[in-house]
Amino acid sequence: MVRIDDVSRTFSGRRGTVEALRGIDLEVAEGEFVAIVGRSGCGKSTLLRLVAGLLEPTGGKVTVDTARRREIAMQFQRPALLPWRNVLNNVLFPVEIFGWKRKAHVDRARGLLATVGLAGFESTMPHELSGGMQQRVSLCRSLIQKPRVMLMDEPFSALDALTREELTVELQRLHMEQGTTTLFVTHSIDEAVLLADRVVVLSPRPGRIAEIVTIDVPRPRSLGQNEHTEELARCSARLHGLLMDRAT
Repeated sequence: MVRIDDVSRTFSGRRGTVEALRGIDLEVAEGEFVAIVGRSGCGKSTLLRLVAGLLEPTGGKVTVDTARRREIAMQFQRPALLPWRNVLNNVLFPVEIFGWKRKAHVDRARGLLATVGLAGFESTMPHELSGGMQQRVSLCRSLIQKPRVMLMDEPFSALDALTREELTVELQRLHMEQGTTTLFVTHSIDEAVLLADRVVVLSPRPGRIAEIVTIDVPRPRSLGQNEHTEELARCSARLHGLLMDRAT
């Protein structure tokens, strides 16, 4: 679904040249959930923007197996809802952008809102919502177009710990139901272990793939006591070790 072949990205500015990424090789299969972790400044967000087509690689090639760009959705750290539009109209905004018939998508928008626990909030304005609720609306807005590829850049980083945990559980459930190919950038090892089929660990700048850790644990996953607690703990410890090694 997503193929990244020997990709590098360099930025040039007044202070000289910065090599953000070097020699990235990665394949993401259809329906796979891949998390990307690494120290700040290692190029995680840059890699996501290359896949989205928002940046061009300096070297190498990125291939996304979709017929249309609208089959790729991207969710950023901030929900970026339009403050003058209510919840339902924010979710339907991509429908207008793509020139689709609004009436044909209203039921899907309402269904998505119900799925994330926001039934009854369709007429609510963004400023009346908590940060977690706004991010749920943003997630629905990304899903309204039925994307084949979802790119998520630390979507829960600005939220409190409990809300982050709730939305991680929600995203895991949505992925189980819809199977959207997902690339998910995060600083949270817990998020990566709970959500991902594989976790890509990037080295400090220039970002290179230091290791890929497979999370071979059936879903749904939980960090509470269960039959897979030990395996999840081993994966978490492995990722902690890799990130600490890369910090020295």
